[in-house]
Order: sequence, then structure tokens, then C-alpha cells
Amino acid sequence: MLHAFVPSPHDVRALVRLAVPIAAMQVGLMLMNVVDTVFVGHVSARELAAAALGGLYTIGLFNFCLGLVWAVDPLVSQALGARDAAGAALGVQRGLVLATVMGLVATLLCIPAHWVYQALHEPADVIPRAVAFVHISAPSITPMLLFVALRQSLQAMKRTNALVAVVVLSNLLNAGLDWVLVFGHWGFPAMGAPGSALATTITRFTGLFALLVIARRELEPMLRTFRLGLPIGAQNSVEFTTFASISVFAGWFGAEAVSGHQVAINLASLMYMVPLGIGSASSVLVGHAIGEQDMPHARRVAASALAVGAGYMALSACLLLAIPGLFASAYTSVPGVVAVAVLLIPVAGVFQVFDGLQVVSAGVLRGAGDTRAPLVSNVLGFWLVGMPVSLWLGFRAGLGVVGLWWGFVAGLAAVAAFLVLRVRALLSQPVARISVEGDPTSSG
Repeated sequence: MLHAFVPSPHDVRALVRLAVPIAAMQVGLMLMNVVDTVFVGHVSARELAAAALGGLYTIGLFNFCLGLVWAVDPLVSQALGARDAAGAALGVQRGLVLATVMGLVATLLCIPAHWVYQALHEPADVIPRAVAFVHISAPSITPMLLFVALRQSLQAMKRTNALVAVVVLSNLLNAGLDWVLVFGHWGFPAMGAPGSALATTITRFTGLFALLVIARRELEPMLRTFRLGLPIGAQNSVEFTTFASISVFAGWFGAEAVSGHQVAINLASLMYMVPLGIGSASSVLVGHAIGEQDMPHARRVAASALAVGAGYMALSACLLLAIPGLFASAYTSVPGVVAVAVLLIPVAGVFQVFDGLQVVSAGVLRGAGDTRAPLVSNVLGFWLVGMPVSLWLGFRAGLGVVGLWWGFVAGLAAVAAFLVLRVRALLSQPVARISVEGDPTSSG
């Protein structure tokens, strides 16, 4: 059966053609966060820690909602594969409604940020700045989710060029606003971390408006769409809360520890955007193949995506292992923060390949309509394997933040192994097209 998963050169080319602009877009979106971190990293350890904790709060909420919006992927791509234009249109509409509702809920959940930080015993001098970051960022969650819903729909239609242009322009705007608001130029006050949050908020609203211009030209089905997206949202939350917990634990070692952690995790996240884009492309192509009932093609797409994703992450791992000091110094000029980041960046290099395999596998499964397996694997891998390893090495073995990070390696390795095996098992048999109009069918 293994020969059924051997990709042809045509399959690899088709995947790369779609994955390159999607990955470029993912890198561009993450690059805005990198630029924010670099600007704030040259202010002080306190401001960088505030940005880290503020981003932790808002991104945690955003990631859960993001999973719900990602339900658009299989709905639209499978409908297009089946030449069902009406079904594709309904998938887009439902994604937009879900994005709006969940964005408003997430915005309200930003209100108690101060209480949450106090309950987690974060540094007292950092909390007010982190709370300001959260409250300034909160209004931008809804437009960002709407942006994602439109983006996912356009990706499923393989219309990606305009998306890349919007992301490039958004990066330029965000960098300019960071320069003005973080450091205080052109008569504006130097706002530090909250200034980077304000820059991002303005940029997100602008990006949504641009995408609306580009994309201008039923209760029970909505609930079924929600049920399809719910495991994806929960999966994102499980993964994110694992990383968020490590950020909280890092904060217990002081501002320099959590700042160094922020630098390293930000860099690893930037590298991660490429396989995330490959996973999104594989979701679209697998969805199209299943809509066309062409399982051999779906298998070849899956194999191509896993090979390309693992290959890229292997190269990025070599880079992180070779020059950690150069990366750390580019982010911040605070010596204590650089010292911590230099220790953590090579660990990020170790888990890169596992991270690439798991996110690409999750994209393949999402295209097939299986949103539960990634959730189960994340719960088991991160919380039953990764977190115990992190806590034992970080606190019991006395390795500090570095020990916490080795738990990432263990957890991601477990998740990646489970999901690759699940891809093979699922696509080795016929997979029915999912439907939210009647009883949903899924071989997952």
C-alpha cells in the first residue's frame, strides 16, 4: 500500500505552486509579530516581557477562534472539487458569521486580563504594561478573524496573489507604525509595548478593509459548520496552552527569562509559518481531490506535503543550531535576554522537524474532514508527554527555562508520530465528502 503514497513530480509541482504564496503569506503575517518584538526588544526587558505576556493572552483567544474559522477549508475546497458552487458560497458565508461571533466573544474575554496576570503571579512591574497591550489589541481580534475567513476562502479557490500583496503592504504599514508609536516619533509619545499593540490593531483593520475590496465581487447548517470547526479550535487551544503554560512558567524565573523565551519562541514561530502554509495548501488540494473522489491524488498530495514540509524544517533546524547568537542579537540588545535566547534557540532547532510534520499532517486531515484526530493527538502528546517532561526538567532537574523547552521536543515528537500514522490510515481507504446540509459524514 505504500506505493499509493508515492508522489509524482506533477503532484509536487502543484503543491509547491499553491503552497509558496500561502507560506509567503503566513510568513508575512508572522513577520508583523517579529517586527513588533524587535522594536520592543530594543526598549527594555520589562517592555519585551509585557509584549510577550500581552501577546500570550490575545493570541491564546485568537487561536481557538481561528480553529473554528478553519472549518471553511474542507467545506469550500471539497465543494469546489465537486463543482458545487452553491455549497462553496454557503461555506464562505458561514465562515464569516462564525468569525464575527467568535471575535466578539474573544474581545469580551480580554477585559479581565489584569486579574488573570495577578492570579498567575507574573512580575508586578510588567502587569500594567501587559494589560494595556491586551486592551489595545482586543478590538482587532474580530477584524483579524474576518480576514482569516476571507483568506481561507480565497485560498480554497486558489486565488492567492492578491492575498500576498495585502500582507506585504500590511507589513510595511505595521513597521512604520511601530517606529512611530513604540519609540515616539513625529510628536507621538513613546508607548513601548502598548505602542506595538496599537500598530498591530490599526494594521489589522486596514488589512481587512483591503481584503473586503478584493473579495467584494440557515441555522442548522451553521451549527454543523461550528461542530466541524470546534475540534480544530480545541486543537489550536491545546497546542497554544502548552506553549502558553511554558511562557507562564518562564515568567517565574524573572523578566529576562520570559523575554529570552519570547525571542526564541517568536523566531521558531516565524520558521513554523512555512510548513503551516504547506499544511493549508495540502488541506485545499486534498479537499479538492476528495470532492472529485480521486483518492490516489489525495494520497500523493499528502506524501508531497509531508516531504516538502519536513525538508524545509530540517534546513531551518540547521540554521537555528548553527547561529543562535546572531538571531538573538538581532532581536534585542539586552545582554541578559540575549543569554537566555542563545540557550533556547538551538532547542527550537531540534523540534523544528517534528513541528513541521505535525502541522502538515493536521492540514491533510483537515482537508479530508478529520478534525478530531489532531485534537486527540495534541491532548495526548502535549499534556501527557510534553508537559510532564517540561515540569520535571525545568523544576525538579533544575534546568530552568531550557528544561521547560525540552518538553516541547518530547510533546511534538509524540504528536507528529501519531498524526503521520493517522494520515496513512485514513487515506488508505475511501473518504466521503463532508456535508453540513444533512447528517455530517466523516471517516474520522
